[in-house]
Amino acid sequence: MAVVTGASSGIGAATARRLAADGYGVICAARRLDRIVALAREIDGVAVRCDVTDPADVAELADRAGTEVSLLINNAGGALGLESVAEADLDAWQRMYATNVLGTAAVTKALLPTLIDNAGQVIFVTSVAADGGYEGGAGYCGAKAAERSLVETMRLELFDRPIRIAEVSPGMVHTEEFSLTRFGGDQQRADAVYAGVPDPLTADDIADCIAWVAARPGHVNIDRMTVRPRAQAAQHKVFREPAR
Repeated sequence: MAVVTGASSGIGAATARRLAADGYGVICAARRLDRIVALAREIDGVAVRCDVTDPADVAELADRAGTEVSLLINNAGGALGLESVAEADLDAWQRMYATNVLGTAAVTKALLPTLIDNAGQVIFVTSVAADGGYEGGAGYCGAKAAERSLVETMRLELFDRPIRIAEVSPGMVHTEEFSLTRFGGDQQRADAVYAGVPDPLTADDIADCIAWVAARPGHVNIDRMTVRPRAQAAQHKVFREPAR
């Protein structure tokens, strides 16, 4: 059994579909119940409404997951805003930290005993934003760097336990909501992120990577997989075709 957080869209939904195709029973967890109900029906999974920042929701998720979970995909999170530090929206920073870090830690903590009992695996979906800062990205980069610290610390703390701790770190992934959410529904600003970039990654690309990491033999741990589109040589180096 696998649990996928943030399963209502994008990478989370694509990962739930891929894991189901690979034979997992999948618990689809997210805030938007209508979406995960439809997804669970499609893949013969289970929908559990869960805001990872709500302790009661996390406890309910752990209860519904039961004792058969062997894989946790920590995907819930996201970015908000692109202001400079001087103009920072600190409420948005707090929300990013609450979802990407504290919520992720809460879900992991709640499911960890079962995952260890089942010699399971936790895969964190972080971001290349964790690699270093960029203009306007301090809040999101900081949250993702803190999430990466969870990964690195847990691997050390649990080195003698039967559990694998992995990280998939995507670069530019063009999903229907990530940038739109970041810019408060401003479609023009969201589209500009990918303007001229030939073939950015898709949610299915990342789901494929997650499934591959999950399928390695039990003695193999993929510490971190960084995945970028070919057009993105580095966080600050992206090829864009000239406008016609």
